[in-house]
Amino acid sequence: MDRTKAEAVIEAVLFTMGESVEVSRLADVIEEDVKTTNEILDDMAKRYGLEDRGISLTRLDGAVQLCTKPEMYEYLIKIAKTPRKMVLTDTVLETLSIIAYKQPVTRAEIERVRGVSCDHAINKLIEYDLITELGRLDAPGRPLLFGTTEQFLRSFGVSSLEELPELNPVQMEEFKQQAEEEVQLRLDI
Repeated sequence: MDRTKAEAVIEAVLFTMGESVEVSRLADVIEEDVKTTNEILDDMAKRYGLEDRGISLTRLDGAVQLCTKPEMYEYLIKIAKTPRKMVLTDTVLETLSIIAYKQPVTRAEIERVRGVSCDHAINKLIEYDLITELGRLDAPGRPLLFGTTEQFLRSFGVSSLEELPELNPVQMEEFKQQAEEEVQLRLDI
């Protein structure tokens, strides 16, 4: 398949899927190796960046997706009227950070770290597509395991979990101590 046709096929697949597609799957579709497919994707991304286009190519952890350029947001608002806005309270953000750093993680593990129930926060994060159920833990009761989604990566501007900031061990110890104190205060009441 010639390069122009390969780009057209990739563009059609990404547009139709509407979500990220693994580079290896795209390579299979255009009957090329992953290295060549990545070169084609890099060329496409450069062209989208140089030309006055409304889309860009976004890489997400071994996959790629067609996305709307951020500067097009105001025009999308006009068509969509009122987009759904995520409201991440401190509780929801705290729960999300526990999941992001400890995934896959069970509800019980999250609650052990937080010291309180996290049902509402987990439901909100699932509703916002920031976390998903990854399966079940092979343990009594077979509890659900939670982890972050590609939407989480997009929302926080990282292409993989490795790009998340490292936690300072001193801060971690302070957080643990504060959490233990909060739990003790609740028990004393």
